Amino acid sequence: MEKSMSMAPLLLMVLCLPFALGWHDYNQALSKSILFFEAQRSGYLPHNQRVTWRANSGLNDGKASGVDLVGGYYDAGDNVKFGLPMAFTITMMSWSIIEYGKPMAANGELGHAMEAVKWGTDYLIKAHPEPYVLYGEVGDGNTDHYCWQRPEDMTTDRHAYKIDPSNPGSDLAGETAAAM
Repeated sequence: MEKSMSMAPLLLMVLCLPFALGWHDYNQALSKSILFFEAQRSGYLPHNQRVTWRANSGLNDGKASGVDLVGGYYDAGDNVKFGLPMAFTITMMSWSIIEYGKPMAANGELGHAMEAVKWGTDYLIKAHPEPYVLYGEVGDGNTDHYCWQRPEDMTTDRHAYKIDPSNPGSDLAGETAAAM
């Protein structure tokens, strides 16, 4: 009798777990999370852009520094492009494709996930225009967080910040290498 009483919580969990998991549509969560990346795109948007209320933006990024930094992803729903979280996100998306590519393909999202990685890595290539130089930020995080506007309409400073031998940033360089 005592053995059956101690098994009751386990039995209850095993019986209820399918119902608890059944309420979540993980396919929809996957689709919407990948769609979020498209909403955060900066630059000249591709013809197959699914977030149709977004338009080209950040088309002069890097121009003041003499480099083309058009593209990549905006960070956290604002208009700054931070290299470290962008590179980390691309790294994690890449690992997700490696680990879960088959279920993503079965859900019709593998192509979108791969496009999301390519969008980010194409930008990271631009952010490394010469040896020992890597641009890690476009825009000003301090002032931009006070400016709530669509990237298509932004008027905030778009200064580009870089790491180089005089301005080290091995964490950014390492994560960018991992993303590639």
